[in-house]
Amino acid sequence: MPITSKTFVRSTALLLFVGLLALLSIVGTTLWLVERTQVYFNEVIEARTVRAVAVDLRALVQDAETSQRGYIITLEQSYLQPYEEALPQIEDTLRHLEEVLKTEPRAAEPLRQLRRDIAIKLEEMALTLSLAHENRRAEAMAIIREDTGKEAMDRSRQFFAAAIEAADTRLTEGAESQRSTANLLRLVSLIGGIVILAVVGGAIWAVLNYTQALNQARRAVEHANTSLEDRVQERTNDLFRANEEIQRFAYIVTHDLRAPLVNIMGFTSELENSVGAVKAYIETQPETDNPLASEARLAAIEDLPEAVTFIRAATRKMDGLINAILKISREGRRKLKPEPVDLREIADSGAAALHHQLAENGGEIATDIRIGKIVTDKLSIEQVLGNILDNAVKYQQPGRPLRVNVSARHLPGDRVLIEVEDNGRGIAETDQERVFELFRRSGSQTHPGEGIGLAHVRTMARSLGGDVTLTSTFGQGTTFTINLPRDLRYYLGSASA
Repeated sequence: MPITSKTFVRSTALLLFVGLLALLSIVGTTLWLVERTQVYFNEVIEARTVRAVAVDLRALVQDAETSQRGYIITLEQSYLQPYEEALPQIEDTLRHLEEVLKTEPRAAEPLRQLRRDIAIKLEEMALTLSLAHENRRAEAMAIIREDTGKEAMDRSRQFFAAAIEAADTRLTEGAESQRSTANLLRLVSLIGGIVILAVVGGAIWAVLNYTQALNQARRAVEHANTSLEDRVQERTNDLFRANEEIQRFAYIVTHDLRAPLVNIMGFTSELENSVGAVKAYIETQPETDNPLASEARLAAIEDLPEAVTFIRAATRKMDGLINAILKISREGRRKLKPEPVDLREIADSGAAALHHQLAENGGEIATDIRIGKIVTDKLSIEQVLGNILDNAVKYQQPGRPLRVNVSARHLPGDRVLIEVEDNGRGIAETDQERVFELFRRSGSQTHPGEGIGLAHVRTMARSLGGDVTLTSTFGQGTTFTINLPRDLRYYLGSASA
């Protein structure tokens, strides 16, 4: 089953968490086991030290005792050598033994007894050797037969035996504990290694599965993009054909409308001349009380001239609308000519053309063009910027110097964004989209016009592969945003493909 992105993240996080727990467990257990091993090692070292010191002390006492007996029996001076060598070492070794056993409270009393017994034995040795040296060997033998030294020596041997046995036991237990600790450490490491291998295996499986799902999704997206591009291309071609049909229809309709309009305008001129003649004649005639004559006079002098005036105004308006439609139709039918265009030059040229109108109230147009040349239709972009700048001047806020800023910057997808910001009177929110409709105008109309300027701007911008939108705050100003491709040739190539 394919793995989703959410499942992949959760499973990866879970595996990492498990791996972290395993690693922490291994580290913690290892540290604890190492600490226990150190404790056991210290105990073994201490036991070995106790055993070695006890053995050394026992050997020294026994060497002294053996030397004593040999000298008393033989009176040979050479037998005294072991005694003389052991005697100064016995006290140091005994203190060493007391030092290593000071941590054992149970050994305190036996150690004191050992010191007394050794003192008794050494005292006996010194006395008997002195008597033997004075040839009083019988007295020395008598002291030995009292068994006071023997009893002290027997108690000392029991202590040494117990101390050595206890040390051997501690050595055995310590070695066993170390072996158990090593086995446990080996087991923990093995289990931890298995867990980590399982985590790594699970992570690899999740990555492979997720990668496979990504590849499948990518292939699906590529397939969808291919079919989407085909559908978009098909819709684009349909739109181009529909646009051409609309333009041809508009041209034909306006052309056909112009013929009857010209006739109406011609007959209106003739009617106006005739009404003038009738009016001139009626004005030369004296007024009478005849009601029919009064109505005729009123019609000739007031009603007919007023009606002709209304007809002329209507025909002029209709002529203006037909001309506007023809202008848009011709512009749409005009073949675009892509060429390198310097937006900074066009913006500066448009600002210079309006300089005399801005100078009257201290207004200005600033430019901030941060792109190089683009490839587009120069005439169309000039008309787009020119119309927008002309609107900014036409609809500036009375009593406030006009400030217009024209800026341009790059956008992702090889496109450019042109913004024209002014501090004019602004456009009400309800009219911000309607101003792009044909023959629709916003706010109070203090300037002549047919309401085709912004509709024409949007038509031209869309023919260049872009669009025009606006944002505005009523009473504060308006910002027009023009989004265009950086190279019109690619757009025209894709549109005609």
